[in-house]
Amino acid sequence: MSKNIVISRLSNGIRVVTDTQAQADSVTLGAWVGVGSRFEKKSESGISHFLEHMAFKGTTSRSALQIAEEIERVGGFINAYTGQDVTAYHARMLKKDMDIGLNIIADITQHATMDEKELNTEKGVIIQEINMYKDQPHYVAETNFEATAYPNQPMGRDVAGDPKVIQEMTPQKMLDYVHSHYATDRIIISAVGPIQHDVFTKKCEKLFSDFGLKKTPTPERACYQGGFKYVKKPHEQVNLIMGFEGESYTSPDVWKAKLLAAILGGGMTSRLFQEIREKRGLVYTIHAYSSAETDTGIWGIYAGTGEKELKILMPVLLDELKKATHKITPDEVKQAQTRLEAALLMRNEDISEHADMNAIEMLRYGKVRSKASLVKAIQSVSAKDVQHYAEKLFSTTPTVSCLGPIKHMMDYKDIVKSLKG
Repeated sequence: MSKNIVISRLSNGIRVVTDTQAQADSVTLGAWVGVGSRFEKKSESGISHFLEHMAFKGTTSRSALQIAEEIERVGGFINAYTGQDVTAYHARMLKKDMDIGLNIIADITQHATMDEKELNTEKGVIIQEINMYKDQPHYVAETNFEATAYPNQPMGRDVAGDPKVIQEMTPQKMLDYVHSHYATDRIIISAVGPIQHDVFTKKCEKLFSDFGLKKTPTPERACYQGGFKYVKKPHEQVNLIMGFEGESYTSPDVWKAKLLAAILGGGMTSRLFQEIREKRGLVYTIHAYSSAETDTGIWGIYAGTGEKELKILMPVLLDELKKATHKITPDEVKQAQTRLEAALLMRNEDISEHADMNAIEMLRYGKVRSKASLVKAIQSVSAKDVQHYAEKLFSTTPTVSCLGPIKHMMDYKDIVKSLKG
């Protein structure tokens, strides 16, 4: 852990992590709550995301307009996001205005009123947001993929929520969810900038004292199943996602998965990009990715292609996956390691990204791992390690989502057969 990073625990259990960047002119700070869509029952689908919206709609001491005015009057920014296991509320402003941002973050996370009129208005906004996403083929293909990989469970549901559930939401349901889920054991206050840790922590002790719940409920475990969902739509492009169950973020194979994704589809020199786009012209875009969660993960490939090209694309794609099980070169691993290391180090230079990374590290590992330890872990993976990982991964059950003019899409059973052949 960097010597600039200091961690303290408030009397109510909330952890505070600061990363002092003395040369910076601005501060990013916020509250990261380790609760997201994975904690929701089906009858609550979208409530975590809804809470993120409602936090800005007024508190016991500020109206929605006053929240916005206080931040923008000093040239600051405030925002939030919701994921499967985190809801984050964060702000950035000049260092002299840090107290304004901290006060507002404390207020909106603890004292949001869930005013019924504001809530009913926001229902329409969220439903519009969901409908906007449904007009984006890539997003629909992705949500279909997740629902197929993790059917009938929180892990497979859309973070944005179910419009029917959103429409039936009440202020009391929202408040009950906060009171039963926003617990101090899963709250991280993170700040990066010219911070004096002890001074900052004393302010947090006072401002974040109204959280009453001590322990967050445990979310339902993920159960990957795989399968396929092909949806015919009169689009110009086919949106294709193919993937497998990958690694949780505590898995010893997590870096093998990330390096394999980088080698196969992590840039313009990657195998898939060179063979499928550059040599054959079968796609406009293709990339591989590896995402990790608490108890599962996804190793996937996304491709955007044409109706006619799809027929040729699938055999070539599958052939490239099989090639990876037979040969991964040391040079490929070295280049992939360099890209991962560079991405890690460059992300650290953005204080907002840095604050987010530190908070997520605290939620996942209970500490902020040093850059040196992460680089060492990346460098410890060999070409044989990645090859053996590819052998294991591509022998498992795939998930395939295909959306668009799918006339020439390969049958799912033939995909499975090809991978095992």
